Amino acid sequence: MKSDLPKVLQHLANKPLLQHVLETSGSAIADSDEKRVVIVHGHGAELVRTSVEQWNNQTPIAWALQEPQLGTGHAVHCALPHVSQSGYSLVLYGDVPLVQPQTLSKLISAAASGAALLTMFLEEPKGYGRIVRELGRITRIVEEKDASDQEKRIKEVNTGILCVRSDYLHELIPLINNHNAQKEYYLTDLIGLLCGKDIEVQSVHPDYAWEVEGVNDKLQLAELERKWQRYQANRLMLQGLGLADPNRFDLRGTLVHGKDCFIDIGTIIEGDVRLGNRVRIGAHCHIKDCILDDDVDVRPMTMMEQAHLAQGSQVGPFARLRPGTHLGVNVHIGNFVEVKNCQIAEETKAGHLSYLGDAEIGRHVNIGAGTIICNYDGARKHQTQIEDEVFIGSNTALVAPVRIAAGATTAAGSVIHKDVPPGQLAVARGRQTHIENWKRPVKNQDQS
Repeated sequence: MKSDLPKVLQHLANKPLLQHVLETSGSAIADSDEKRVVIVHGHGAELVRTSVEQWNNQTPIAWALQEPQLGTGHAVHCALPHVSQSGYSLVLYGDVPLVQPQTLSKLISAAASGAALLTMFLEEPKGYGRIVRELGRITRIVEEKDASDQEKRIKEVNTGILCVRSDYLHELIPLINNHNAQKEYYLTDLIGLLCGKDIEVQSVHPDYAWEVEGVNDKLQLAELERKWQRYQANRLMLQGLGLADPNRFDLRGTLVHGKDCFIDIGTIIEGDVRLGNRVRIGAHCHIKDCILDDDVDVRPMTMMEQAHLAQGSQVGPFARLRPGTHLGVNVHIGNFVEVKNCQIAEETKAGHLSYLGDAEIGRHVNIGAGTIICNYDGARKHQTQIEDEVFIGSNTALVAPVRIAAGATTAAGSVIHKDVPPGQLAVARGRQTHIENWKRPVKNQDQS
């Protein structure tokens, strides 16, 4: 990967490859009474462990260090001290991130015979181990470097993903040798050993080829990202979501939507996002962990995180809603307005060029251009309260903590640092003076 990060920590859909694998496998075995996860790690071991501890807060994990790395069979051998003698073991790969839960569920069910292997058919199987069958039954897997010309023509290939009774692993993994071109211990040799015990190995196929694609470089990572994003876009469109261009849409989390929603090009949806009915999202927006109720209109180039927009509210273009923002019904937040930790009641407007932070803002308030809430004194954040029917003149600075009572007005250009009583006009600006015969400074000729 030509990176300081181990391969399994590279990101796909804004999530480490290994996290995809753990979450998918956890979903597939969610109903299991006894679950145990063993991660075999080698290169970048400490980075991998530290990263997993940061985002894994549910699944108990046992760690097995593979040093040196002598092949996939050796990797499973390293894991055996943490593997129960009873039940079944599901073998997955940290750099094969997108195998789907339904595929793993089918594989686990098929392993009731003792073992099941995830295979697929490729028109050009170069590079893959081939599935060798006799009278329809899987008898062994041969790696390409060890395959004969006839075996290389086999189109059914091994993905490496398998499910097998755990007691068979304990019995047979130690019997694998490294008598092959790579001088490695191949997990694929387990299949031949199982067949030698007259255990029939079942085969299951994924619904999509990309489910079993591995990642070895940044090019493959980018290509797999686009396949995953297109799959998600297709799924959402079949559920009724309108997308201007499914090739220019990124979902990096979960999206729940109502009827007649539309998302324009270049938008990124991250975390947990929920849309009501008739929500429209303009081009090149970034929306993370937000709730947008019915008839919300998000104009282009808007960023929002951990915000809740009530029915009919309108935001953007070029707006930013930061965590803790709650917009009431029909609120309008315009271009180049930043809002953070604010409760804004219905029909209030902030049209442009303002910062609103740590405030409670009432109904039918008009906030003029250039308004700034000065909420931070260098050590603490302070609250501002703007009550119903207030008019904030352009270029007003509100120095928190301060309260603007119902129906009050602040004159343009004021610096308000005292509470304003109901219905009154607050003017807080220096008197304008004119200086006659004033000369503007002129640069000397020798100045650059």
